[in-house]
Amino acid sequence: MSSERRIVIIGEILVEIMADTIGEGFNDPLPLTGPYPSGAPAIFADQVGKLRHSVGIISCVGDDDFGRLNQKRLEEDGVNISGIDVDKDRPTGTAFVRYRKNGSRDFVFNIKHSACGHLHLTPGAKKQIDEAEHLHVMGSSLSSQEFMDLNIKTATDIKARGGTVSFDPNIRKEILSTAGTAESMQAILGMTDLFLPSGDELTMLTQADEASTAVDELLGMGVRAIVHKHGAEGATYHDADGPISVPPFTVDEIDPTGAGDCFGGAFTTFWLRGEAPSDALKMAAAAGALAVTERGPMEGTSDLSQIHNFIRANAKAS
Repeated sequence: MSSERRIVIIGEILVEIMADTIGEGFNDPLPLTGPYPSGAPAIFADQVGKLRHSVGIISCVGDDDFGRLNQKRLEEDGVNISGIDVDKDRPTGTAFVRYRKNGSRDFVFNIKHSACGHLHLTPGAKKQIDEAEHLHVMGSSLSSQEFMDLNIKTATDIKARGGTVSFDPNIRKEILSTAGTAESMQAILGMTDLFLPSGDELTMLTQADEASTAVDELLGMGVRAIVHKHGAEGATYHDADGPISVPPFTVDEIDPTGAGDCFGGAFTTFWLRGEAPSDALKMAAAAGALAVTERGPMEGTSDLSQIHNFIRANAKAS
């Protein structure tokens, strides 16, 4: 096991195209901006890569400009893209996004029928999986039985060779009713070392109704650390020694998409590097705050110097 645990993530890569105006849906012609590199696993990987930690992504893009845009960005930011296949027949996945007045969003997705909706386990992908020492699982990527099975097998193999697993459920409650999803999530949770839920995801996979009892249940089943993300209200870390909370950083929010993935990528990196939980939490919060200051889901990923400078600037301001 190397001193820097190599991370692998299996999941979707797509482009995001954003409406320039606030409103309801896409029922009339309207101005759009993009394409932006996107996909929750890709944003997570990009943030890890920006921190110069070894990370690779297993996915597929189309033989098109959208796919090339994503590969270029990820490679430039330090992500190992040897596990990305190019599908000659299917296009790169897309997400058209429009914000409503209340801050919620309308989406038009093409994932299931796109390149990233199908599993392409190439020799490059197999090599990455065989060499990985940490698996990050994103609930949004458990979109089919084959993706569920590969994540479970990879987690099992990595744990067997002394590695670790982090898990961000990143899923709506209604999706749990999809055949096999709840069972797959429970299987992943049973191998999870670091759990990164947002909001009510903390209790979603437990028998508990309240946060405190959910934390006890999760720690009791073998989860070593829990980071409960509260969005603009900060985050709380839990382990056997008790909770640690970090307040949010105040920034002018431009686009919140991807902030949780940047937070998760940063915290996982620092956690694997053995940083004190309080320090890892503060730096992850900074990464999440920086993410919302740029338009586009991957445009706000940050490197270590940006994170440190941001924290110092906020300390002076306070």
